[in-house]
Amino acid sequence: MAAVDVEDESILASIFKDSFPDSWRENPDFTAYLSELSSFSLDTLLREPERLAEERAQILQQTRELAFSNYQTFIRTADCTETTYRDFGRVESSVVRVLDKLPRFRERCRVFMKEAEEIGASRRMNSLTLNRHTEILEILEIPQLMDTCVRNGYYEEALELAAYVKRLEKKHSTLPVIQGIVREVRQSTQLMLNQLLQQLRSNSQLPVCLRVIGYLRRMDVFTEAELRVKFLQARGTWLHSILAAIPEDDPYFHITKTIEACRVHLFDIVTQYRAIFSDEDPLVAPASGQAVVNEAAIFHGWVVQKVAEFLETLERDLQRGVGGRLDSLLGQCMYFGLSFSRVGADFRGQLAPMFQRVAAEAFRRAVQEAVDKFQEDMNLYTLIALPSVLGGTIPPPAPGTQPGTLQPPMALLDFQPLACFLNNLLTAFNDLRLCCPVGLAQDVTACLQDGLKMVTRQILVFHRAEESAFSSREKELFVQFCCSYAEDLLPFLNRCLQLLFPPNQLALILGVPVTQLQRYGSLGCIDLAAVLQPLDFILPQRETVTPAVTAEPELDLGAELSGLTFEPKEAGTDQDATEDTEHLDVRASEQTEEKSEEDEDFSLE
Repeated sequence: MAAVDVEDESILASIFKDSFPDSWRENPDFTAYLSELSSFSLDTLLREPERLAEERAQILQQTRELAFSNYQTFIRTADCTETTYRDFGRVESSVVRVLDKLPRFRERCRVFMKEAEEIGASRRMNSLTLNRHTEILEILEIPQLMDTCVRNGYYEEALELAAYVKRLEKKHSTLPVIQGIVREVRQSTQLMLNQLLQQLRSNSQLPVCLRVIGYLRRMDVFTEAELRVKFLQARGTWLHSILAAIPEDDPYFHITKTIEACRVHLFDIVTQYRAIFSDEDPLVAPASGQAVVNEAAIFHGWVVQKVAEFLETLERDLQRGVGGRLDSLLGQCMYFGLSFSRVGADFRGQLAPMFQRVAAEAFRRAVQEAVDKFQEDMNLYTLIALPSVLGGTIPPPAPGTQPGTLQPPMALLDFQPLACFLNNLLTAFNDLRLCCPVGLAQDVTACLQDGLKMVTRQILVFHRAEESAFSSREKELFVQFCCSYAEDLLPFLNRCLQLLFPPNQLALILGVPVTQLQRYGSLGCIDLAAVLQPLDFILPQRETVTPAVTAEPELDLGAELSGLTFEPKEAGTDQDATEDTEHLDVRASEQTEEKSEEDEDFSLE
């Protein structure tokens, strides 16, 4: 059937080629009419134009009648069509405007939905906050509570709050509120740390120190080594404040108070440290790459530093001068060192050289002053005839003198410069006796021998200056002067030295017999030949006898030297002699006599 249609269509196309537009071909009515037309006979085809013309006229007539009878309808239809067209135009423009506004409307709707969600979330959060108001208020009040605990000294509760805040920070480290709480709590923790360290800088006893170190360990801000250093620094600061408060006007008062403060408080600090920290416990092995810290060395270094500071203070005050109280000061220092020996910090061995230097320097100054005074006396001295020289006898020893007591040569009273010189030397001996280390034997002997050589030179200067004006009597008196110097003064000084430095003790320390002490030179005995050699041409010829060092019987050193006094000579007929001998009372100072009865004798072995 389809093949027939295609064939008919091709036939019709060839017949009616270019007779109708191509658009009619698509009209099914036209196609059907052509098919019908092709089936007509010839007569029917001839009549078909007329029929079509009649049908056309009829349709036109019907159309006119329809238009005439329904023209109002057509007019209304046209009006409606026009109105509809205009309305569609407005609708179209409105739709365009709506389409233009839809994106902004969509965006605003999205914003509204977002705000609505936020408002909803905020409402839910507010509801939740209202339900958890008590718990939230407790968290927000943690900084204020922490500050109150720290300022009132409730460190246990403060540490618990700090630990709770640390847990909060681990769970909610991103929340601004938690971050603010953590910052404020850290500030309070720093305040607590400062307060704990300040307690260590005060007069805190062992229980307080234990409690403070326990708090510091729980705070976990210092390593074990840093904690030990902080403890020692804080306690050292407290000790320094106590020492700094001691007045420094009087060196003796300052050093004695320093010794007392160091002995008491430094020993307390050492005891506290050993009770809190144990250097004997095995330390935790450090991680790889970390340095090993020797905690025991920290404490040892601190103790050594404090002892060194004390020794510096002691040496500075000794240089400033402590009068004749070296023995008392040495006793206190020795007791201080002995107490520290119980904690393994015995420093008594460092005291001996220090006191030895001070005693030697004091003796050297005293000898120099005695030599200077002798020089002044010699510049003003005039040889005069004294009763003892003119045939009188030397008065016997003063009654009441005990046997074995060292009595100064009374013949020196005839020569005022020699008597005054001996007075000054005996004062120096008495001061040295209070603190007389055996190690000073050589230094004291050498110093005294050098001073005597200067005295010898001064005697020669006097001889040269006055020799040309000497009368025979004055020359004889000058020879007597030199003989008294050589035969009375110098041997007496040797006996004093042997009392200060007994030969038996020197020989025992050196490990040699007493008879061989001379091999060691100036050791407790003045070389008389070296001192008197410049006066050989003045002194009368005598046999040269080498002074042998004999073992003197053991005497009480304090009784021997405290009795070295010259009694004033009775007034003679010569007024000048009386004036020259009025001041020759050679006594140790009252302070030295009092100290000799109260203090013990100290020797440095």
